[in-house]
Amino acid sequence: MILPRRRLLRLAAGAAALPPLTRVAAALDAYPSRPIHVVIGFTPGAAADVVARVYAQAAAPILGQQLVVDNKPGAGSSIAAEYVAHSAKDGYTLYLGTLSIITNQIINPNAALDLTRDFAPIGLIQNAPIILVVNPKSNIKTVKELIALCKAKPNEALDSNVIGSMPHFASELFAQAAGIKLTQVPYQGSPQAVQDVVSGRTLMTFSPTSTIVGLIAAGKLRPLATTTRTRAGALPDVPTMAEAGLPGVETSLWFGLFAPTGTPRAIVDKIAVTARQAMHTEAALGTLHKLGDDPLDAGPDEFAKFMKSEIARWTKVANVAGI
Repeated sequence: MILPRRRLLRLAAGAAALPPLTRVAAALDAYPSRPIHVVIGFTPGAAADVVARVYAQAAAPILGQQLVVDNKPGAGSSIAAEYVAHSAKDGYTLYLGTLSIITNQIINPNAALDLTRDFAPIGLIQNAPIILVVNPKSNIKTVKELIALCKAKPNEALDSNVIGSMPHFASELFAQAAGIKLTQVPYQGSPQAVQDVVSGRTLMTFSPTSTIVGLIAAGKLRPLATTTRTRAGALPDVPTMAEAGLPGVETSLWFGLFAPTGTPRAIVDKIAVTARQAMHTEAALGTLHKLGDDPLDAGPDEFAKFMKSEIARWTKVANVAGI
């Protein structure tokens, strides 16, 4: 049925006259009405990719829509972040970020992207231990032996990393605590960085458990320590950095969801609640616990506070390292 133009105008005027809360409620009830895209700044197989796909699969039945993971690697995940920041503010394009969203801003203070201005934190959803590994052929079996080698033969202290990533900053934190200098060899993703340690092109790397646990089991990498406060569930025989003699080297790889600034808070809250539900499903927990990962439950406000503390902490590390 074709409505007369005059009636259409009256209907439009009536919708505009609805109280703001009513319009927001109507938008929330309709959300999501089409697939949601989850954008990450790393290659397939990287830790962020694994978490994004676990989240997408677990959240789809809860939200009643497909979640599509889009890999946009490059520039330490800045390409993906900028893509999301300039997307529509409607909850259909999300960014799954790690510490790299902070470190990129620290490294490039004049960058067009600003974390607090361009993004609305939704929530922390996952936490992964970071493991220091070396090539088994190096004959290095402890953190103490690694430090001794790096001091005696600095030209061999080659560290594979995605520049600006959490493992890179964990590496810098380790070097500062150990009093050594590491040569950073850059890669686009952690799988590529790890493979060069396996092949012997580089000496070491810091990597999330999801990327390396299989290679450790196969004897292709030797784990020396984890940067978490307690031992990783997937690698209970690997000591913590504190147990290895460097108590100040403590961090982990967190994953959080972001939306473009201006996305309605009601939609942000709905995504946060459903993300928490998704990451606690039996299927999600089963997959991630095998990798030594744990779900996190911080919502939008807690996540915002956490981000501020992370910015302060890692800015100090970057300044000391001269990054």
